[in-house]
Amino acid sequence: MSDNLPPCPKCSGEYTYAMNDLVVCPECGHEWVPAESTEGDAGATGERVVKDAVGNVLRDGDSVTVVKALKVKGSPSGIKAGTKVRNIRLIDGVDGHDIDCRIEGFGAMQLKSSVVKKA
Repeated sequence: MSDNLPPCPKCSGEYTYAMNDLVVCPECGHEWVPAESTEGDAGATGERVVKDAVGNVLRDGDSVTVVKALKVKGSPSGIKAGTKVRNIRLIDGVDGHDIDCRIEGFGAMQLKSSVVKKA
């Protein structure tokens, strides 16, 4: 019940308390490691932040829309702008491809986050 502890990110409860390295919410029972800073801490914890073409943060399971037409090797037609892709997975890909997904009519493939926007 200190003023410098953050509220619970799950239920927004203000009565959080510190227990060892964790912060605990007595209202919902959620436990988490407090972030010391909002932007720079993601790299320190090993979490990678992937942003789409307009700056929205992407997460596993999100739906995205392709913002520009893409050529696909071995296919006479490419992926059109506006194609919706559901249930993406973020990966450490090769050559900047950091989204693994399945596109109807094309199958499984990897995309760059710079060519999609969060739907």
